[in-house]
Amino acid sequence: MGRYLTAMALLVFTLFVPGLLAAEKKPARPAHVKQGVPSLIQTIQFEKALTLWGHKIPHHIPEVRQRLEKEMLLAVWNRPQVILWLKRAGRYFPHIQKILKQENLPEDLKYVPVVESALRAQSRSSKGAVGYWQFLPSTGKKYGLRIDRMVDERRNLFKSTRAACKYIKALNAEFGSYFLAMAAYNMGEFGLNAEIESQHSQSFFDLYLPLETQRYILKIAAAKLIMENPEQYGFHLSSKDIYLPFTYSKIHFSMNEQTPLALIARAANISFKTLKDFNPDLRGYDLARGRITVLVPEGREKGFKPRFASLHKKWKNTDGFRYHVVSAGESLTGIADRYNISLASLLRMNRFSYNKVIHPGDRIRVR
Repeated sequence: MGRYLTAMALLVFTLFVPGLLAAEKKPARPAHVKQGVPSLIQTIQFEKALTLWGHKIPHHIPEVRQRLEKEMLLAVWNRPQVILWLKRAGRYFPHIQKILKQENLPEDLKYVPVVESALRAQSRSSKGAVGYWQFLPSTGKKYGLRIDRMVDERRNLFKSTRAACKYIKALNAEFGSYFLAMAAYNMGEFGLNAEIESQHSQSFFDLYLPLETQRYILKIAAAKLIMENPEQYGFHLSSKDIYLPFTYSKIHFSMNEQTPLALIARAANISFKTLKDFNPDLRGYDLARGRITVLVPEGREKGFKPRFASLHKKWKNTDGFRYHVVSAGESLTGIADRYNISLASLLRMNRFSYNKVIHPGDRIRVR
């Protein structure tokens, strides 16, 4: 009987225990997946001194700490957005850092376009601010950016960063502090001067300012904290995850007439979309008259000039732009039908809206 029980126990162990052990064993974690995502409470344990633009953030003051904690929690919680910040930084930070160094400005200013636009050229605010650094039209033009129906240099990484440097230098000279300078960048010089005069204070952290401006500086501080030490906040990206730096070649133009961008794309052996992606500052479908520089993928400038000359000559001889002078009683729909083009194409070529009113004598492009 004893031998029988021993044999039965051995059989049970052989049949069932390995299965139980296998069920308890956790699946292997893929090599590229790392542990260490901190709790939200851990993300707001500020043990070291925090600086921005070379100045300390007084997080020992309870009210300042509360505001900083809020921005940190909101940023870390929005994990997809932070991942995109980190990935895009690899593409654009090298260029921004280079310009900031040339302009003798703090490298920490590179976090401003992160907060302003998430490093997106096409970003637009409800107030009409556009581009990486979110310039309003008036401010952009004041600091040398071209903004018209053909070109919007607020979307040009290099030119908008240069303009931002000029603007920030002027603000820092006026207010004597990067904290105040960047508050003015957010709310405007006039508004900040009025608050300083009314409240008799020159300290950003002592001023009662619009809530958006109060948050603005600490949003930038949160972006810096996370992006300088992403692993500490649970963002484990490898070098393969980061977008490669933006590389390009330049082609310089001096045109006496508008030229289709599609013609330039063909001469560079790239798609129209690629040309637009490399030049988000070029609006519409035509290159403006005058001197202008176009960016293309590295190496695509080779052989461009003879190809473009040939294509441009053929285009002028066979295609070119054609115009129609509006007569009394004509409509846009009728003009589109006459030239066998869609109404949508006619509106796009002329940058018209669907409710555009035309008058006799108007000159309308039809090709």
